[in-house]
Amino acid sequence: MACVLEAPLRMSVLSEVTASSRHYVDRLFDLDPQKVLQGVIDMKNAVIGNNKQKANLIVLGAVPRLLYLLQQETSSTELRTECAVVLGSLAMGTENNVKSLLDCHIIPALLQGLLSPDLKFIEACLRCLRTIFISPVTPEDLLYTDATVISHLMALLSRSRYTQEYICQIFSHCCKLQHWHSCGFKSLPQPLLCANGPDHQTILFNHGAVQNIAHLLVSTSYKVRMQALKCFSVLAFENPQVSMTLVNVSVDGELLPQIFVKMLQRDKPIEMQLTSAKCLTSMCRAGAIRTDDSCIVLKTLPCLVRMCSKERLLEERVEGAETLAYLIETDVELQRIASITDHLIVMLADYFKYPSSVSAITDIKRLDHDLKHAHELRQAAFKLYASLGANDEDIRKKIIETENMMDRIVNGLSESSIKVRLAAVRCLHSLSRSVQQLRTSFQDHAVWKPLMKVLQNAPNEILVVASSTLCNLLLEFSPSKEPILESGAIELLCSLTQSENLALRVNGIWALMNMAFQAEQKIKSDILRGLSTEQLFQLLSDSDVNVLMKTLGLLRNLLSTRPHIDHIMSTHGKQIMQAVTLILEGEHNIEVKEQTLCILANIADGTTAKELIMTNDDILQKIKYYMSHSNAKLQLAAMFCISNLIWNEEEGSQERQDKLRDMGIVDILHKLSQSSDPNLCDKAKTALQQYLA
Repeated sequence: MACVLEAPLRMSVLSEVTASSRHYVDRLFDLDPQKVLQGVIDMKNAVIGNNKQKANLIVLGAVPRLLYLLQQETSSTELRTECAVVLGSLAMGTENNVKSLLDCHIIPALLQGLLSPDLKFIEACLRCLRTIFISPVTPEDLLYTDATVISHLMALLSRSRYTQEYICQIFSHCCKLQHWHSCGFKSLPQPLLCANGPDHQTILFNHGAVQNIAHLLVSTSYKVRMQALKCFSVLAFENPQVSMTLVNVSVDGELLPQIFVKMLQRDKPIEMQLTSAKCLTSMCRAGAIRTDDSCIVLKTLPCLVRMCSKERLLEERVEGAETLAYLIETDVELQRIASITDHLIVMLADYFKYPSSVSAITDIKRLDHDLKHAHELRQAAFKLYASLGANDEDIRKKIIETENMMDRIVNGLSESSIKVRLAAVRCLHSLSRSVQQLRTSFQDHAVWKPLMKVLQNAPNEILVVASSTLCNLLLEFSPSKEPILESGAIELLCSLTQSENLALRVNGIWALMNMAFQAEQKIKSDILRGLSTEQLFQLLSDSDVNVLMKTLGLLRNLLSTRPHIDHIMSTHGKQIMQAVTLILEGEHNIEVKEQTLCILANIADGTTAKELIMTNDDILQKIKYYMSHSNAKLQLAAMFCISNLIWNEEEGSQERQDKLRDMGIVDILHKLSQSSDPNLCDKAKTALQQYLA
């Protein structure tokens, strides 16, 4: 029975609610303009802080009528302004409210309103636009559909402190990068205006954003200063053009970097300190400020470390750690300085204990918020640890010795949040560069197990970093190499080499190369079987030189130690010789050809395998050609082939020597024995001695 009653009951409640809201909408259609105005004012008062009322009015069709009144030339300025205020209030509700407003084409109507001569109306339109654009559901590109809009907004900046505040806020939200420090801290602009049109930063820069906004940094209004600062932090991010310009701009005789440094001071509000630190960080990373400049070392870096202390709010600690991770990501000296500033490495351990049972948070709302966002702290800590440990062995040791660090990383690898998983893998990758840690902590905690699990089913951005880490765990001195092999890694890595993602192809083949180094014959055979000849050829004809070099490196590692060389060449000889010919004939750089000749030298070191070279006149002619090449590296690699073919103590050496003499190889060796290059000279003399012995 309950099911039958439920629907009518809900309907009756809804009809009561909507009935109480309907009279607000009905009054918008009154013929008396004064009554319409009063109706809009009453509606404004009814919706303030009342999300239910906002939703009802939208359902009842208030938005199209309000927009109609806002755009009517016959409407009084007061009515149009009040309509903009109500629309702004509706936009402050839920994301669904914003979607409804966008569906009614509110943005073109408000942008049109900016052409009015009335300042109060303009400010109301801008306030509403600001509210709509800061919503995550609003596409930023809507600001850029008409080329005249940006220049008009720039012109409106001078009208009042409200136009300044709202326009700067609109710009900073509509100059979106995908995410501050998304994958590896690299960010890309959002979809561009057209296939190859300029991105948001460039459009704003070309419309004079820097010059128009710079003087707002010294405004008497704190809100204006803050929004201008936020605007610069977004404009400068990963943008050398903007950053180089900012360095040389001065306001009231003071350069912008000096103004930013003043805003970093401890007596300034935290959001101002953080945002100016972001500006200076972006300028430093873009090369506009040196990493050893005092404004970075003595001001920006310490400010960001301060933001990581537990006295700060959760979001401040997250932003502080992420920005610091980005600042020091590529600079060893900054990594060292940060690691010894305010016990940062230990301080970051608190990020994993938050909120603790003895938390000082008494505000229940705040506690609820922080519990929902605690994963962001873990993500930020992993990112900062990854940057800190990127280069220095001592720092890595300190990080790993921080309480329960390896357990925290292992737990991070299986968290539900994709961002935490990615940051944990990054951290692991950074620490896996340490030979010492690979032999100790990584083994003690069997890190390879959760890593292999991550590799089974993860999005590409995690796969790229996880597979890079696996490359390090497969180095010959790593104790994890054996168990990784036993857990089916070959199949997994062979499948990565077929990925459309370039980084995954490189990492797959790189890991196989490391796996094949000094490996048993069975492992080498398994790799060749897993890859298949067809895939090997595919990789050797890959357009990316990294893939090609790593594939050649893999072949070189497979073809090492005589029994292995002979065994592999007996099963795959024809295909490998074909591949070698293909590369030596192709348009490749010196390194690629050198690596290929080294593979031939390895084949020439086999007992039976060398016959595949001796019976292939085409290959012999190529070796002869590279012996006389202008590049010494290629000459040397070709000489290794010859030395291995003519070595006296091996069966059949006399016949091989005779054949090569007939080809003119001895004459070339005599020439090379006079070479000014000591390596070539010695190698040629050693080879000639084989003929004399």
